[in-house]
Amino acid sequence: MMKETADFIFRGINSPVEKAEYTWQSPSNIALVKYWGKKGDQLPANASLSFTLSQCVTTTTVKFEKRDTDRQNLQLFLDGKEQKAFGQKAFSFLDKIRGFQPFLQDYHIQIHTKNSFPHSSGIASSASGMSALALCCMSLEKELNGNVNSDFFYEKASFLARIGSGSASRSVYPKFAMWGQHHEYANGSDLYAIQVPEKEVHKDFHTFRDTILLIDQGKKSVSSTAGHSLLDKHPFRDERYRTANNNITELKHILEKGDIEAFGNLVEQEALMLHALMMSGPESFILMKPNTLAVIEKVRNWRTETGTPLFFTLDAGANVHLLYPESAEPKVLEFIQNELIVYCEDKNYICDNVGEGPQQLKP
Repeated sequence: MMKETADFIFRGINSPVEKAEYTWQSPSNIALVKYWGKKGDQLPANASLSFTLSQCVTTTTVKFEKRDTDRQNLQLFLDGKEQKAFGQKAFSFLDKIRGFQPFLQDYHIQIHTKNSFPHSSGIASSASGMSALALCCMSLEKELNGNVNSDFFYEKASFLARIGSGSASRSVYPKFAMWGQHHEYANGSDLYAIQVPEKEVHKDFHTFRDTILLIDQGKKSVSSTAGHSLLDKHPFRDERYRTANNNITELKHILEKGDIEAFGNLVEQEALMLHALMMSGPESFILMKPNTLAVIEKVRNWRTETGTPLFFTLDAGANVHLLYPESAEPKVLEFIQNELIVYCEDKNYICDNVGEGPQQLKP
């Protein structure tokens, strides 16, 4: 049964905690069917489906100390340095979730966080960052209330993470995750993501690879938050939502059957549609770079010439995610070294794969 917003409100403290410290490592994810467009309060206009990454992670430690002053102290350290401006997004998130975790106002909160990948360059750092922070907050809730079981722990972590970043809702689960109401997933919800059952995913997809070519490691010219809002005025908005939800249906059957070619065709269409929407709206913007297009053309030509199942997808940025089965890895890595690395900024790329989800590192 799907939970309602009220089900996530914290209603009591069984065990007082004066001081606590938790560390979670949470991954980014790559959307296969894209979340692009919102309704209401940070709710998706269409369902989305992603796979969780393994190497692209945020590691976050949160230190809670019972307040002894009227003023609450909030600090955020990124890579060991205090970042007041960057911290405002995290502090705003904590403020938004206090209706569901009112105990947060009773603590001074110090956040230490670091990413294993470049920030604001098309890899979803908000997904990994907000999910890691939500998991730390849930660890305190679990210590305050021992009745929190595992299923509820991750459902509420997904619910809270969603308030900070929609895609973060999917990062709390291993392998494949789906967010949004959809007739193919009876327990799907706009309020939180769910894990796609492993038995519904063919074994070939459990070890799928994602090599991320870092085409541009700079900050995006338009944030994802701004991009979502621009879709409200887009002439193709409703058709996009219809297409995305149809693609969820198609992708569900593709994952079950293990049809890698159909998988590649669908995720490429989704990526190009996302960027076409950005370019064709009343307030047009382009996040792809010339090297993004050069890589796409190279990949398509090489796939035709060699028959190797290598496909691409893009998030809201210039970087290219190369998706392929584990069996094709040697050939693909050789292709990257021989022909694609020249398009990467400082020849940088990240080898990643379908991951096992977040890990608690402390305590």
